[in-house]
Amino acid sequence: MSAATTSDSSTSAIAQLSVSARLVAGKGEAKRLRRTGQVPAVAYGKTLAATPIAVAPKEVLNILKSEHGKNTVIRVQVAGSERLVMIRDYSYHPVRRDLEHVDFVEVKLDEEIEVDIPLFTTGKAEGVVKGGILRQVYRTLPVRCRPDRIPLKIEVDVTALELNGHISTQQLQLAEGVSVRLPAEQTLVSVVAPEKDRSEETAAAAPGAAGAAPAAAAGGKAAPAAKDAKAAAPAKDAKKK
Repeated sequence: MSAATTSDSSTSAIAQLSVSARLVAGKGEAKRLRRTGQVPAVAYGKTLAATPIAVAPKEVLNILKSEHGKNTVIRVQVAGSERLVMIRDYSYHPVRRDLEHVDFVEVKLDEEIEVDIPLFTTGKAEGVVKGGILRQVYRTLPVRCRPDRIPLKIEVDVTALELNGHISTQQLQLAEGVSVRLPAEQTLVSVVAPEKDRSEETAAAAPGAAGAAPAAAAGGKAAPAAKDAKAAAPAKDAKKK
């Protein structure tokens, strides 16, 4: 039986971020910016040449910690005009873990983009009640949609999922304009039977291994070896005498 699936397409309001122009590049400028409470960044896109800017790390971290996190659409003033961007990448100091650099990519509300959306399961599967184990293959799903339709999360109701049953991409009930970039038959969640006890398999294999030696002797291969051993003993004693 297939399970019902839903997506949450609630989109938060567009965030605002203050940025300032950065005319000088290099490590020296980056250190100077950090002393003033800012970090170097760059904004770019199809219609926006790579533009060096500076941002307040606290404001960026607040966006990353928000409901939509990295998928938040941000309004900024760059290259003399107002533009919409999203955080493409960012880096931390390896020791202090302070935010060090941010990359922003320009987006258009009428153009689709690709983002990763968290996948959550709800309910307790029938197969789990019967002793099975719930396996979630994907924790996030690659999604394609317009920036104003980015889902907050995708939820999968696994309540009706039986033992050895699964939910695939084609069973997702997504909001209009949202698609998952995975094959239709791709398994996302399944309920599998518990694995067999490996110790039982090892114990079952042990008697066969032990019985291999007698079998070899019965085949006439081990006996000559024993005969040679007995013949070697008197020779050894004779040498001592």
